[in-house]
Amino acid sequence: MDPSEQAHNGEQEHNGAADPLPPPPPVPPNVTPIKAESEQAVKKVFRAPMARRGMGTKGNKVPILTNHFKVNVSNVDGHFFHYSVSLAYEDGHPVDGKGIGRKVLDRVQQTYDTELAGKEFAYDGEKSLFTVGALPRNKLEFTVVLDDVTSNRNNGNASPGGPGSPNDNDKKRTRRSYRSKTYKVEISFAAKIPMQAIANALRGQESENSQEALRVLDIILRQHAAKKGCLLVRQSFFDNNPRNFTDVGGGVLGCRGFHSSFRTSQGGLSLNIDVSTTMIIRPGPVVDFLIANQNVKDPFSIDWAKAKRVLKNLRITTIPTNQEYKITGLSDRPCKEQLFSLKQKNKDDAGEVQTSEVTVYDYFVNSRNIDLRYSADLPCINVGKPKRPTYFPIELCSLVSLQRYTKALSTFQRASLVEKSRQKPQERMTTLSGALKSNNYESEPLLRASGISISTNFTQVDGRVLPTPKLKAGNGDDIYARNGRWNFNNKKFVNPSKVERWAVANFSARCDVNGLVRDLIKVGEMKGISVEPPFDVFEENPQYRRAPPLVRVEKMFEDIQSKLPGAPKFLLCLLPERKNCDIYGPWKRKNLADFGVVTQCLAPTRVNDQYLTNLLLKINAKLGGLNSILAIEQTPSIPMVSKVPTIILGMDVSHGSPGQSDIPSIAAVVSSRQWPSISRYRACVRTQSPKVEMIDSLYKRVSDTEDEGIIRELLLDFYVSSGKRKPDQIIIFRDGVSESQFNQVLNIELNQIIEACKFLDEKWSPKFVVIVAQKNHHTKFFQPGSPDNVQPGTIIDNRVCHPRNYDFYLCAHAGMIGTTRPTHYHVLLDEVGFSPDDLQELVHNLSYVYQRSTTAISVVAPICYAHLAATQLGQWMKFEDASETSSSHNGVAPAGGGPPVPPMPKLKESVRNSMFFC
Repeated sequence: MDPSEQAHNGEQEHNGAADPLPPPPPVPPNVTPIKAESEQAVKKVFRAPMARRGMGTKGNKVPILTNHFKVNVSNVDGHFFHYSVSLAYEDGHPVDGKGIGRKVLDRVQQTYDTELAGKEFAYDGEKSLFTVGALPRNKLEFTVVLDDVTSNRNNGNASPGGPGSPNDNDKKRTRRSYRSKTYKVEISFAAKIPMQAIANALRGQESENSQEALRVLDIILRQHAAKKGCLLVRQSFFDNNPRNFTDVGGGVLGCRGFHSSFRTSQGGLSLNIDVSTTMIIRPGPVVDFLIANQNVKDPFSIDWAKAKRVLKNLRITTIPTNQEYKITGLSDRPCKEQLFSLKQKNKDDAGEVQTSEVTVYDYFVNSRNIDLRYSADLPCINVGKPKRPTYFPIELCSLVSLQRYTKALSTFQRASLVEKSRQKPQERMTTLSGALKSNNYESEPLLRASGISISTNFTQVDGRVLPTPKLKAGNGDDIYARNGRWNFNNKKFVNPSKVERWAVANFSARCDVNGLVRDLIKVGEMKGISVEPPFDVFEENPQYRRAPPLVRVEKMFEDIQSKLPGAPKFLLCLLPERKNCDIYGPWKRKNLADFGVVTQCLAPTRVNDQYLTNLLLKINAKLGGLNSILAIEQTPSIPMVSKVPTIILGMDVSHGSPGQSDIPSIAAVVSSRQWPSISRYRACVRTQSPKVEMIDSLYKRVSDTEDEGIIRELLLDFYVSSGKRKPDQIIIFRDGVSESQFNQVLNIELNQIIEACKFLDEKWSPKFVVIVAQKNHHTKFFQPGSPDNVQPGTIIDNRVCHPRNYDFYLCAHAGMIGTTRPTHYHVLLDEVGFSPDDLQELVHNLSYVYQRSTTAISVVAPICYAHLAATQLGQWMKFEDASETSSSHNGVAPAGGGPPVPPMPKLKESVRNSMFFC
C-alpha cells in the first residue's frame, strides 16, 4: 500500500467514528504517576542553534586567503527534479551489487537519449537521480543489456577475455559470467526542488529544500569524478594515478586526492576544495601485498588465517584473461592437493558427461599450460560461492587499484603518512589551483544547466590576530609567549608539587637509571619541584621479559609490594619501546584502578634537560601542581567567568577504527575545578555502545535518590573543590559532532545535563553555553604573499562562516609543519550573554592552559584532556580478558539491544580527582 494511502486510511479509522477509549486503570495507592508530566516538560522546549550575535573587533586586522572559491548561480528560477531509480534483473529480482548502478544508467543514457529528451542527469549511484528541468514523463521504464558486468568502479585494468574459471565442471556458468545481462530500470518522479532555495539559504533561511539543492550540486561533483574513474569517499575523489600514491608500509598506500563540496556562507555560495588523503591496498600481485602486510620474508611464512581476513571481499584480476573477481576466501588445502571435479570433453557410452577429480595445480599446469613457480604449496584464492568454490593459484592473482583500506593504521604507518603527505601552505595553494583547473568544472553540462560558474581565485577574508594571553610562572614571574610558544628557562613552576615516597619500575629498558634519577632531581630543583631520592629501583626479572603484558605488570607489582614499606605516592615506569608499548595499558590500569597510585611512563632514548623538563610538566600536573597559569586567572579577571562560579566541561567520544565494529566507544567528560581556576581539571570516563556518538551516561537515574551519571560526579567535585559553591554558569565544549548532530547535542545531551542539575537541586537553574569544536573540516587559511602559516591567534568570523549561525574559525597554535588546520567553533547556545569578543577571547585563553606543553594548542584544553582521558582508558580496555567482559560481569546492555558493553573500571578515590590523563 502506498504510504499516503496508509495515512489516509488511518485517519478514517480515528475520525470521530472510533469507539471511545476505555477508562484508564486505577492507580495503585503506593504509586505516584510522574512519567507523563516529565515527558511533556521535555517536549515543550526544542532548541535550535542560535543566530550570530555580531562580529568580534579585537586584534590586529590582517588579510587572509582561504580555499573557498566563489560560485555564481544565474539560474535561480529553475528547478531540480528528483526521480527515484529502481534496478532489477530480467526476472524481477532487485539488483544489489554496489557500483553496478552507474554502469547501467550510463547505458540508459547512451541507448535512450531521445526518450530522455537529450537531458543530462546526476545520479548518486544508488536510488536517486536529478535533472535540471523535468524529464518528458513522470514514469519511465527502460531495458538495457550490459556485457561482462563486474561491479566495480573503474574496472581497474580489466579487459574481457576467455574463460577464467578453473572450475570447468561448470562450463555453462563460466560462459554465463561473460554473457550479457539484462536490466530493467524504472525512473519515477519523486520531488521538485526550486533553485531559489539556494538563494534563501544564503540569506540564512535554511530549509529542507536548500539542503537538498546543495546535495544535488554535490552529487553532480561526485558523478563528474566517477566518470573519470575516481574512487569516491563521501565528497573526496581519488584518481588512479601512481604519482598520487605513497607507501606507508604494511602493504598500505596513502592516496592523495581532493575534497570538493559546495558551502553556503556569508559571502554567498562557495566551492570548498582541499587536499585529501585516503588509505588504499597496494595494487599488484596478492602475494607481494601479503608479504608486506605481514612483514615476512617470503610466501611460505605467511599466516594464512590472518591473510584470509584481510583479503575477504577484495577485488582481483587473474592471468591470463584479466577477468575481474571478488575474493570470497582461501582453499583449505594447498594448490597441489586441492581437488575439484573437471568435466571431460568426451562423453561415456550412455552419452553422459564424465567428470574426473583433478588438483587445481595439475589443471593449470597441464590443461591450461600455465607455468606455476611457487603456488603449489600455498592455498588457492577462492572467488566462488560458498557451495560452488572457484579456485585460482595465488600467483595468477593481482589486486585491483583504488581499493580502500579501512583498518586502523599502526603508529609507524600514521607517522609515515603524516611525514609524506604534509604540504607547506604555498605548495598546498599551488596544488589546489591545479586541482580546480584539472577538474574542469566549466565543462560539466549539469553545472552549466544550473547556471553555475566558479571563480578561480582564492576568496579573501578579513582575519584578526588576537593579543597573546599573558602567563604567570612561579615567584610572580611573567611568561611572554612568542609565536604561540614559551619556555621555563630560569623560571620555576607556578605551583610546584613534591615528588616523595616514590620508586622506579624498569621493564627491561636499556638505560642508566641512576643517572636518570640524578638528572631528574637536578632539573626538578631548577623548576621548584623537590624530588626526594626514590625508595628503590625495581628491575624486571629477565625471565618475564617474554611473558604476556598482564603477567609482566603483575610480577612487577608483586616485587614492589613485597619490598616497599607502604603504598608509594608515585611510580616512574621505564618502558622498553617508544611507541605502542603493550605494557602501557595494563600498567596504567593497575596503578590507577587497583592501587590509586600516580604514575608516569617514559621510554628513555634521548634524555636531556629539555626532555626532563617536559616530563616534569606532566608529573607536576598529575601530582596536583600547576606549571603556568593565565595572568587573568591570578587576578582573577576573566570576563563573565571570574565574577560568577562557572564550570567548564570538555566532552568527547572516541570510537574504534572503522574496521572494528565491536569495540565499545569511550565517552570522556572533563570538568574544571577549584573555581575561579580554569587550568585545573578532572575526568570521568565511561564505555558505551560501539559507534554511538551521543553520550548516554550523563544522567543515569537508578532510584529516587541516586543518579550514577557523569555530570553529578563532576558537579559534586566542583562544589567541594570550589568552597561549597554551585556553578551558576556551565560552559560546555563538545568535540567530534557534525552539523547534522547539533540538534541532538542541544536537545538530548543538554537535556540530560539539565536533568542531572535538577536531580541535585530542583530549584537550581544554571545558565548554559554550548560550543562545538570541529577539526575535521576542509577550510584552510593562507597568508597572501608569505610562505608561512597564519600567525597563532588568527580568528576569522566573516565571509566563509555560516550565513546565520554563530560560528568562527581560530588558529590558536603555531603551525610548525604542513598547513595549519584551524578549529571551527560553533556556538550553539549562550544563555550567559557573552559579547563576541569576550567569548572568542575565552576560547583563545583556553588554548593556553594546557599543562603538558609550553605551546598554545589548536583546540581548547578541556577537549584535549577529554581526548587524552578517553585514549588512555581505551588502552585499558584493549587487554580486558574475554572472561571479564562476559555478560556475567554486569555489563551495561545498550538501549538498542546488542551485547552488553563492559563497564569501565573505576579509578581509586586517591587519583579520581587528579589530572592522571596529563
